[in-house]
Amino acid sequence: MREEGRPIFADQHIEKMIEGDEAAFRLFVETYRTYLYQVVYSVLHHAKDAEDVTQEVFIQIYLSLPHYRSQGFKTWITRIAVNKAIDAKRKQRRRNEELEERMEEVVSSDAIAEDAEAPLLQKEKQLQLHDCLQELSPSHRRAVYAYYFEGKSYKEIAAETGVATKTVESALYRAKQLMRKNWREEP
Repeated sequence: MREEGRPIFADQHIEKMIEGDEAAFRLFVETYRTYLYQVVYSVLHHAKDAEDVTQEVFIQIYLSLPHYRSQGFKTWITRIAVNKAIDAKRKQRRRNEELEERMEEVVSSDAIAEDAEAPLLQKEKQLQLHDCLQELSPSHRRAVYAYYFEGKSYKEIAAETGVATKTVESALYRAKQLMRKNWREEP
């Protein structure tokens, strides 16, 4: 069904999704994938994170369908998408703050060298590390933080983020490569 050039879902189609009709839900995903991605991206401004959160949005919509009250389906799914994106942005901000605090703790807790240059060199390395981490995408930064600072395994990170273990392994590998590339060590 279409209204003003846009697809809409009739109540009977929504009922089919509530009843567990996979084909109906697949059609819903195909119809609204781009729209919901754009809504999420408008909040996050990062393609990979927007893809991840859009998947979470579809899961939330599926789980919330029994609570839908037939009053503006597109408005309802848009509200879910915006709320999920805002939640993701808040989590990302908290993780970044925690990562920065943890990095400062790690760097400042190292033994202080006896010579006068050591504190300056240490501070410079801390700033370089911070800059390198900021160059990473939020998802890579989260993986680095979880693995190196929280001591979590690939499986634990994968379970928390809802991705495959190989994806976590690849993210950490790419993050290390990017950090090496961005690290500028003076001879």
